[in-house]
Amino acid sequence: MQETLFLNEDVAASCSQLSYQYPFVTAHVIGHSVMGKPLLALRCGEGEQKIHINAAFHGNEWITSALLMRFMNELSATYGGIDVWGLEDHQVAYLREEVTVWAVPMVNPDGAELVQCGIHESHPMYHQLVHNNGGSADFSNWKSNIRGVDLNDQFPAYWDEECARRGVFEPAASDYPGPYPLSEPEAAAMAQFTETLRFKQVAALHTQGEEIYWNYRNYEPPEAQHIAARLKRVSGYKAIKLTGSDAGYKDWFIKQYRKPGFTIEAGYGRTPLPFEHFEQIYAKIQPLLLEYILL
Repeated sequence: MQETLFLNEDVAASCSQLSYQYPFVTAHVIGHSVMGKPLLALRCGEGEQKIHINAAFHGNEWITSALLMRFMNELSATYGGIDVWGLEDHQVAYLREEVTVWAVPMVNPDGAELVQCGIHESHPMYHQLVHNNGGSADFSNWKSNIRGVDLNDQFPAYWDEECARRGVFEPAASDYPGPYPLSEPEAAAMAQFTETLRFKQVAALHTQGEEIYWNYRNYEPPEAQHIAARLKRVSGYKAIKLTGSDAGYKDWFIKQYRKPGFTIEAGYGRTPLPFEHFEQIYAKIQPLLLEYILL
């Protein structure tokens, strides 16, 4: 069990506090997980340019939820007139007047809880989960949702090719794309949320490697590579033109809308990254995310 936990309850408490504290922040339930946990979206701002960031598609990448909530707390303070980042006046004015940031801090709350807290034998899915985990009751490396589906292999962007590439055809700790695209309530909720709001651009926080993936099968717009270069410059992350990967959230967004989409691999080391590295990871991801919303 992790010494420091960051669960969906922590996300909910922080969203509630921010929405109470600031009139320009609201919290929304966009769906529910397999186990009925609310999938929360936090809106900060009132501008016409709608920008999206999400985190924790994978259970063992739960630290990205904490990173994103720290950023949203600081962003809310900035909108509220507290100089957290030392921005120029024109930058603050731009954010306040032009930008709305929509964050989904924990896409996979069931998986994040399983990784951090483990599971008791009384759980109704205990035996199935242990079976799907190769007979082990150690779930520290579990990526999937509670049904053993990798949520970032769930989107209708060459999904069949991703299934063949993965070669995993039943529920597992990772890499099973599911029985069909958007079969899982978490992935379906993210697709509907995105289709409703039609974001200017999206970013998905994952771990690890300090890399920025910005392309998808040449569907990306011309400015995507330029944006990735800017994100690289402020963070020190590498901008990578990725091949051989399909069916991810940013893949689907780029293919569907021909707009910029990014997968950002935060931190460096072995997933799950230890929480004691949080501050050094945040020191690099904060300027990257700030540049991303200032574009």
